[in-house]
Amino acid sequence: MHRRTIAQSAAALSALLLVSACAPSDDAPDPDAETVAEGTAGADGECTGEQSTLKVWSWRTEDADTYEQIFDVFEGENPCITVDFQAFLNTEYNQILSTGLTGTDGPDIAQVRSYGQLQPLIESGNLVALDDIVPEVREFDETILAGALGREDGQVYGVPFASQTLQMYYNVAVFEELGLEEPETWEDFVAANEAIAESGMTPMAVGALDAWMLPIVHDILSSAQYGGSEFEEAVLSGEAQFTDPQYVASIQTLKDMQPFMSPDVVGVSYTDSQVLFTSEQAAMFPGGSFELAFFQEQNPDLELGVFQVPPAPEAVLEEAVTPAYADGNWGMNANGTQTEAAETLIAWLATQDFGQMVADDLKQFSPVPGVEFSDPLMSEMWEMYQESPAPYLHLVNFRYGEPLGTDLMGQGAQELLLGDKDPAQVAADIQGGLSEWFTPGQ
Repeated sequence: MHRRTIAQSAAALSALLLVSACAPSDDAPDPDAETVAEGTAGADGECTGEQSTLKVWSWRTEDADTYEQIFDVFEGENPCITVDFQAFLNTEYNQILSTGLTGTDGPDIAQVRSYGQLQPLIESGNLVALDDIVPEVREFDETILAGALGREDGQVYGVPFASQTLQMYYNVAVFEELGLEEPETWEDFVAANEAIAESGMTPMAVGALDAWMLPIVHDILSSAQYGGSEFEEAVLSGEAQFTDPQYVASIQTLKDMQPFMSPDVVGVSYTDSQVLFTSEQAAMFPGGSFELAFFQEQNPDLELGVFQVPPAPEAVLEEAVTPAYADGNWGMNANGTQTEAAETLIAWLATQDFGQMVADDLKQFSPVPGVEFSDPLMSEMWEMYQESPAPYLHLVNFRYGEPLGTDLMGQGAQELLLGDKDPAQVAADIQGGLSEWFTPGQ
């Protein structure tokens, strides 16, 4: 019944872009055809009307198998609708989605980014406003819903699907073997890294070849040092800049911790860093809650622990914090031709039933009210965030223009780790790049 694919090779993605730009595929909907009315289920659960097939796109290739099971549930409840789920490489997804939404071969429903990365799709008229279609979304936590709103009109253009927290994972068995405990001070953290290195194991698995990961690593190590939410408020109002001493010092901390990262760290990919950790060649992994299900699947015997990295010396904040962000949303294609079926699906994506499957099966923090987190490690991560929240600064606030804050921090961190620039130069590049489009106080 399902026709689901995972487009993973660069060649396949390039071909898809070319095809999407030039002509619809064989099974593309006829742009002149009328919208097919959604069928109904008979007493035996069979479809008694017209059958609809909805294309659903995602950048989460690692979640594809689980989404198959989740959409099986939807199809059981809606036998006249089949879901064709397709997942693409995350680094290529934005371009593929942009091309697909403007043509006749795009998705009916798609995962779309949050905050600033959502705005181009809204401004180009590619997404349907959902306020009247899924009014329940307005009941979501406002800090999460902020990532789904149009900046100009304040309307809802997506159903948020997950929040992500950032923290340090660690191998419990390694810590026990070396007599280590979760660090309570920066000195404890450095001592743990030193003990792990002396044992011959890599302390922290970091993949700096993929620049997008480095702003995450930086915030995990240094958000408390530069001030977390306090710095966020100050820089947005114009009272602080990224060239201020505390932010420059936080970049220096990233450089100071390089000896404890993967050897030749800028040549190590994100995927390689995951393998280093799950194969127990590295004792710690600075990453997001989105890693949890993958880690557990790849090595079920790996006992995981998590902790917040304590504040570095002379930090602005006295306590550790957990940075977090709204990961993305489900959006509805404004050019789709199967409106009724698409509205049925996107409304279902806002239900507690779907949200609970996201939490239980994908191990993601669903923002749907009433969802509970039964996995002990998830509960611990969520509790840490609730006690001491902070924003994943560049993603939440500085992706509303070009160059993106995450790109500036990622490229700057690569240059830092290569020894090409010092922390002050990286900070100056970030401030200069953001000043091209960001005006404080607006």
